[in-house]
Amino acid sequence: MIEFIVIVESGADSRTATKLAERVLKEKFDWLDNDILQHCFQWTGLEEGTEFSCWRDIIKIIDDAKSQIKYKPSRFLGHDSKGVPLKADGAASIKVLNLVHFLQKTRQIQAVIFIRDLDNQPERKEGLKQARSEHIDKMPKLEIIIGAADPKREAWVLNGFIPSNQQEEQILEEIKNKLSFDPCIESHRLRATSEKEPERIRNVKVVVEQLTGDDMEREKQCWEDTNLKHLRERGVDTGLTDYIQEVEERLAAIILSE
Repeated sequence: MIEFIVIVESGADSRTATKLAERVLKEKFDWLDNDILQHCFQWTGLEEGTEFSCWRDIIKIIDDAKSQIKYKPSRFLGHDSKGVPLKADGAASIKVLNLVHFLQKTRQIQAVIFIRDLDNQPERKEGLKQARSEHIDKMPKLEIIIGAADPKREAWVLNGFIPSNQQEEQILEEIKNKLSFDPCIESHRLRATSEKEPERIRNVKVVVEQLTGDDMEREKQCWEDTNLKHLRERGVDTGLTDYIQEVEERLAAIILSE
């Protein structure tokens, strides 16, 4: 079966990114439903039998591949083919893509999805794009999809948050008053990294916890149930709109060709 490799920071990132992608594909192809979808492709990690791989484990996965499947990585120089130094994440991404190229000999891998929190480091996205440019014309063909959440995945959750009852409306109104802006419309402005006062209210993770009651099922509704049109409109500054467009253009092309 066709595989789409998923590289993320956590299981929550994988669930968010893959579910969103499935929704986008079903919207694009009216004949595609959940039953058909599960026979079209599977989300996997670099290691067989896994559903995703984490950025923090890449070096270990490559080392294991050397001993287990006789993988011999090419010498890495720290810059692209034009001699331009690689930005943050560029080197790690190229190492992933080199391994995937090797794995394509025995597995039907047709895409890699890179999901990354920018964490106030826009150069991470630049590095991902550098890696894609290096591999875009290699054979066998491999689609490379980038999802760069600004500042974090939780900003995408907020983009999809719509109050479902009076209590949630009240909590949102209180947060809006403290911030002087709507955190669901301008979640990219929540850039604090501390969970202590007075910065706490500007931490995107904290705001998500307050609005959802730290309930994962409620959080999931924000990307599983909220209209995609709504997500596109709100996600322009958080990278969500760009990710949806990447799925529409790059993953959809694979589904169409199959």
